[in-house]
Amino acid sequence: MSGATDFWIRWRVRVGYVAGIAAFWFARPQVKAIYEGVAIAALGLLLRGYAAGHLRKHQQLATSGPYAYTRNPLYLGSLLLGAGFCVASHSWISTLLLALYLMIFYPMVMQREQRELTQLYGNAYVQYAARVPVFWPRISPGTHRPANFPGRSI
Repeated sequence: MSGATDFWIRWRVRVGYVAGIAAFWFARPQVKAIYEGVAIAALGLLLRGYAAGHLRKHQQLATSGPYAYTRNPLYLGSLLLGAGFCVASHSWISTLLLALYLMIFYPMVMQREQRELTQLYGNAYVQYAARVPVFWPRISPGTHRPANFPGRSI
C-alpha cells in the first residue's frame, strides 16, 4: 500500500468528523424527510447488527448470514445509515459531502482489508471472494464451499 493511501486510511475518521459536522451545518431537515431517513437508517443499523453477529474475529472467516451475499455487509449497513442521514438532512450539499467521503475512503479500506484477509486465510478467502461480491449484494447466497475451507475470521 502506498504511503499516501496509508495516510488517508489513518485520517479517515478525522476527515469523517469534519464531513459530518459540515453535513449537519448544511442540513435542512423537514419532518417527512426525517421519518423517511430514520426508516432507511434503521435498515442500515439492523444490517450492521446482523453482520456483527456473524463475525468471529481472528477465529473464522465470516461467510454465513449477510457475508454469503456481500463481503462487506458492515460497510453496506453504514452506507444505509448514511443514506438515511442524507434523506433526513434534505440537503444536496450534505448528500454530496457524504457521497464524496464514501467514494474516497471505502474503496481504499476495502482493498486493504481484502489484502489482509488474503494473507490471513489464503486460498479460502480467494475462493470465497470469487463467489461473493465485494460490496453490492447478490440476490442468492454464494453457498458453494470447498472441501478444505478452514475456519478463521477477521
